[in-house]
Amino acid sequence: MANQALMANAIRALAMDAVQTANSGHPGAPMGMADMAVALWGEHLQFNPTNPHWANRDRFILSNGHASMLQYAVLHLAGYDLPIDQLKHFRQLHSKTPGHPEVDVTPGVETTTGPLGQGIANAVGFALAEKLLASEFNRNGHDIVDHHTYVFLGDGCMMEGISHEACAIAGAWRLGKLIALYDDNGISIDGQVKPWFIDNTSERFKAYGWHVIGPIDGNDAAAVSKAITEAKAHGASENQPTLIVCKTQIGKGSPNRANTAKAHGEPLGAEEIKLTREAIGWTWPAFEVPAEVYADWDGKERGAKEEAAWNDKFAAYSAAHPALAAEFTRRMKGDLPADFNQVAFDTVVAAHTKAETVASRKASQLALESFTAALPEMLGGSADLTGSNLTNTKSTPALRFDASGDVVMTAPVEQPDQGAEDEACPDSTTSGAEPAHGQIGRHINYGVREFGMAAIMNGVALHGGYIPYGGTFLTFSDYSRNAIRMAALMKRRVIHVFTHDSIGLGEDGPTHQSIEHAASLRLIPNLDVWRPGDTAETAVAWAVALQTQGRPSALLLSRQNIAYAAKTDLADISKGAYVLSEPADAGLKKKAQAVLIATGSEVQHAVAAQKLLAEKKIAVRVVSMPSTTVFDRQAAAYKEAVLPAGVPRIAVEMGVTDGWWKYGCAAVVGIDTFGESAPAPALFKHFGFTPENVADTVRAVLAK
Repeated sequence: MANQALMANAIRALAMDAVQTANSGHPGAPMGMADMAVALWGEHLQFNPTNPHWANRDRFILSNGHASMLQYAVLHLAGYDLPIDQLKHFRQLHSKTPGHPEVDVTPGVETTTGPLGQGIANAVGFALAEKLLASEFNRNGHDIVDHHTYVFLGDGCMMEGISHEACAIAGAWRLGKLIALYDDNGISIDGQVKPWFIDNTSERFKAYGWHVIGPIDGNDAAAVSKAITEAKAHGASENQPTLIVCKTQIGKGSPNRANTAKAHGEPLGAEEIKLTREAIGWTWPAFEVPAEVYADWDGKERGAKEEAAWNDKFAAYSAAHPALAAEFTRRMKGDLPADFNQVAFDTVVAAHTKAETVASRKASQLALESFTAALPEMLGGSADLTGSNLTNTKSTPALRFDASGDVVMTAPVEQPDQGAEDEACPDSTTSGAEPAHGQIGRHINYGVREFGMAAIMNGVALHGGYIPYGGTFLTFSDYSRNAIRMAALMKRRVIHVFTHDSIGLGEDGPTHQSIEHAASLRLIPNLDVWRPGDTAETAVAWAVALQTQGRPSALLLSRQNIAYAAKTDLADISKGAYVLSEPADAGLKKKAQAVLIATGSEVQHAVAAQKLLAEKKIAVRVVSMPSTTVFDRQAAAYKEAVLPAGVPRIAVEMGVTDGWWKYGCAAVVGIDTFGESAPAPALFKHFGFTPENVADTVRAVLAK
């Protein structure tokens, strides 16, 4: 029988040794949560250290990511590819043990955590993805999607507002396989939290529709294990997520630092570590763990058996439902269907052929009609602005749950592998074939929860099986910005639909009019930002966002209508910028004297200004630049071809001017103040977004 006390003390010893060696970190939380980890990993978690990406593993999220040494210690002890040398290099350059857990850096880490509250929100996304995939793919006798999502979180996560956004909707969604263990130690950086954190957390979560267990002794592994057992049973029977309130001592085992803020974010010190070793009976030197403790922790044999059993299940599923099995495999890999390139091409060409004058938010919906029909993995939504964001389509009915918490299935669809099922499913209800299976709703009403939506989408993308997208007004990207940043850091395909992208939204005024937002989003590394200028550019933006696995995308879309810009070539739109119109198109057969660079709704002003200037015999090239971030990655030769050296450049965009000077612009028609409340046409004239003002700006540049 495993010695749970030694297992927990191994975590404590490794945590305090690693933090001390790095002279940086948070030893207290790992020491306090060690028994919780023993209970979860030792008796409940379904995992395989030799294959961290096994599809049906349980997901573990450390929301209080500053406690990273808890996770690193456990991963090392359980047998993941995380040798002791990596723990010795905690928080050092290029180690696999960064200060906060990072997905794709450390084997076994499911998401990047650190900004408090986002981990629990990610966990909601993980649990939602599991529930929806189970509804889509499981069949009678074949439960290939069947795993839990566990999350550790602390007081800081509870205090962050995003935990309210995410946990409230988790209750509404009845995510019975989501189990959160709350490290209720009552300490934060500033000390005892009582003066500023008096929430009745248990009642709060009950009000969300969660099942609440505790408070229990979180430093008693047996008590924690019993609570997890209850949580799993209750989730299965009642479809409710569970919060287990675990009362713990931060820095447990430390004679002088336990239950103090000093245990939170600084090394214990050599003398205190010596005293702690004596207090907990840990006689081994730094970074040394006895063989019997490794043996108790080792999860490789158990994990191999669990994965092998699931592989047998999946083989049987594949025999009974070959097309579904192939589809599940494709989607979990994140691959698009083989015909997607043709779908994208047809969608862009159709937009070009129709040449409609519509708002780019409507252009987005037109593209989505095509893409959501072709991609069942697209999971959309809106933060209570569906009618404004236009993120819903005929293929994406609203996601709903019935009174028991099960996913409501919409009209049945024909089984892709019905013939195979006729022969392979003798237990089915009708002549050897199971009834036609419905489809899940694929459009989520997130409510007014922009930040929660963004972080939940991150969790969905991390889990796999879906491509999440969600909408709100561009000005509210401020609310969700840190989750957008996390998606970029984690290199995950999450698509943000931001409508009402400028003063063009009109009468709602400066509180809702985006000024700095496009420029601000473009500053986030690894985020593709698109501000398309017509239906074809919008379709291209969607296609590229869907085809790009390694980064998130933000589509900035107009409320007002945009005239279609005539174009002879569609191929270069995907490069982020292209020559839309040469002087010859405006009636001049001479070399361009200036280049107008425009994005979004301002492209039409640039084209109109080109014609006004042509009347004055001034030759201007118009460059449409729907994505500065994509254009900046192009080869130097292409950039030179689009923006030739020695030709003055003038940028036109309804936003702050700062970001445009990097292109060597001689002038920028922009807006560096907040907007006004008035009808959009009046605002355009007031702020100078007219063809006449653009033309005057070009003339002024050339006159210098």
